[in-house]
Amino acid sequence: MDTPTSSHDTETVQDGDPSNASGHRITVELDVPAIMRDGVILRANVYRPAGDGPWPTLLARLPYGKDQMGIVSKLDPVQAARRGFMVAIQDTRGRFMSDGEWDPFRFEREDGYDSVEWAAKLPGSNGRIGMYGESYFGNTQWMAAIEQPPSLAAISPALTWADPMDGLFARGGAVELGLAISWTLLHSLDYVRKLEIPAAERKRRAEGLLNDYDSLTEQGYYDLPVDKCDVLRRHDVPDLGSIRALADPSIAERCLVAGSYERVTVPTFHIAGWHDIFLQGTLDNYGAMAGLNREARLIVGPWSHLDFGDLVGDHLFGLRASRFGVPSHPHGDVGDLQLNWLRRHLTPDPKIAPPEKPVRIFVMGRNVWRDEDAWPLSRANMQRWFLRGDGSLTEETPNANEEVTEFLYDPADPVPTVGGQTVMSSAFPAGPMDQTRVEARSDVCLFTSEPLQRELEVTGRVRVFLSAQSSAPSTDWVARLCDVHPNGCSFNLCDGIVRVVQDADGLSRHEIDLWSTSNVFLPGHRLRVAVTSSSFPRWDRNLNTAQQDSSRYEIARQRVFHRSDRPSYIELPIVN
Repeated sequence: MDTPTSSHDTETVQDGDPSNASGHRITVELDVPAIMRDGVILRANVYRPAGDGPWPTLLARLPYGKDQMGIVSKLDPVQAARRGFMVAIQDTRGRFMSDGEWDPFRFEREDGYDSVEWAAKLPGSNGRIGMYGESYFGNTQWMAAIEQPPSLAAISPALTWADPMDGLFARGGAVELGLAISWTLLHSLDYVRKLEIPAAERKRRAEGLLNDYDSLTEQGYYDLPVDKCDVLRRHDVPDLGSIRALADPSIAERCLVAGSYERVTVPTFHIAGWHDIFLQGTLDNYGAMAGLNREARLIVGPWSHLDFGDLVGDHLFGLRASRFGVPSHPHGDVGDLQLNWLRRHLTPDPKIAPPEKPVRIFVMGRNVWRDEDAWPLSRANMQRWFLRGDGSLTEETPNANEEVTEFLYDPADPVPTVGGQTVMSSAFPAGPMDQTRVEARSDVCLFTSEPLQRELEVTGRVRVFLSAQSSAPSTDWVARLCDVHPNGCSFNLCDGIVRVVQDADGLSRHEIDLWSTSNVFLPGHRLRVAVTSSSFPRWDRNLNTAQQDSSRYEIARQRVFHRSDRPSYIELPIVN
């Protein structure tokens, strides 16, 4: 695409790095315009090393504001320019300095293609484009790659999904309510700012958004029915997509990666976090590309969606766990590894040797990094640990007369979300957090092993299978795996939900996908599986009526069976 002429600012950054041989200066052009195929102009900040180039070019496309410090920190464009990259950070359509309509995910395929080709023609570019970014702007990479722009040479998506109905919009049939409402309110401030209405009205609407965001824990999350979502409706702003997807399944197709992997022919570099809301999607994306024999790399840290240091949630993993600033491998930190990988594909450099193994994971418990040949680990053996009627968790098969576990699930008093793989309002921090307060509730059933005599490593996909029955026609089942420390603290590792939309009042076998983890349970620690029927407000409440489009709810009596012909158990990938 041609670059239209426009007045935009240019700044020069002094660079004291003696390794930069071309004048120690970096040029930054602000709000550089790019014309999309339909005439809409998007704008980017462009960082150039001193000199004429040509330079390998990095592109990030995001809706969060290209000037925001938190965005720049994901991959510092000044430091990348010091290392010989040209970097373009672009506001997506309708966001901040870019023109057009803001409608999440709707335009990212076409705009992604056009923006890659625009970046390839920027003065100083060598014509080979690598994309980077995470979450929403991890998905913009996939959407561009699926469209196959000729100048795209590599993508490095981090912390992003494969199927929006498995982590972004929904999970196990339940709505990702905590993410949907908080994300929409928070990121609608720019939408309101750009409305062509009187300034006083804009201020009033912005104040209303902030007030509702700050009061989500008292009212917004509790709005019923969920498909009406009054807290969003009264602001008339574009929602993330979760609520619209309830009525229009095609909404999810806008950002669906799964099913289109064969169209992605460029190398891929994947970054994931064990406590990230899009963990399994990132793992699945890597597995699909590796399965197609495309060049793919994967690194998984103990991080949540927003925390990348040594402290995540309530758990201290040590400085080596940090994503930035601390050498976590021989190539430096994760940012160094990412830039070295991008350089190899944008300007093949024989002096840069890739890590020998394509997968690097952080093994929690031991708190060490480990290189692997593949994901999932072929040497992991699946073991069944049974949920017993006496509240124990054992490898022994239950007998024929195990007692049934019962509890009441009241949608008016749901089990609160504490930590986990979440992105919600700041009242609900993510990551591993002590679950003992939640576990003390009468509607949370615990199944706990004896203290371990030796280390037990669990690395891979975890699933819980429940033989269960409800008094309600529709209900939810939630399961969580925890590492119980000798001091009694119970730290969550992974969890999942399954919504039974009909016939929940019949005795059935239900599979709950807890996604994946890597954790060594140390001697003296215990394994714990918690079973309940809600985790709110992360997931919307099942009303127990088979009518989620209503405000009416009922209390359900839940029964979990344990006998040998109706066992309930967790499947654990054990690594010796």
